[in-house]
Amino acid sequence: ADVVAEAVARGTLLAGTSAGMNCAFEGSVTDSFGALAALRDGFALVSGSACAHYRGEPGRREAYLGWVASGVLPAGYGVDDHAAALFRDGVLVDAVSEVEGDGVVRVAAEGGSATETAVPTRLLRTDLTGAGAPA
Repeated sequence: ADVVAEAVARGTLLAGTSAGMNCAFEGSVTDSFGALAALRDGFALVSGSACAHYRGEPGRREAYLGWVASGVLPAGYGVDDHAAALFRDGVLVDAVSEVEGDGVVRVAAEGGSATETAVPTRLLRTDLTGAGAPA
């Protein structure tokens, strides 16, 4: 973790999907070790928690909402399969998706339950050759 934090401090760009995204946060939702579980051992480069495949895999969204509501995981972000969240210095600065309907949500605990707030997400379009251009 120290090596990664030092690289980030020197300006190294980190990118990750699924578990690669999860490890940047304090905590996350994973099934990398078997059954779906809450982990609290991330690198903490970004405060809070993350849930990859948020609406893409059965049970993830519901489990994440429950863990945030109960305090097992801190507030954080749910990121759908075809979406990405860009953080700079630990702050969310952009969210994009290549599929309409997929996106990023902020999940926080409030009054014993979890709330979801949609993060404005830009739809990226690609042509048939694979060259991308913002919509």
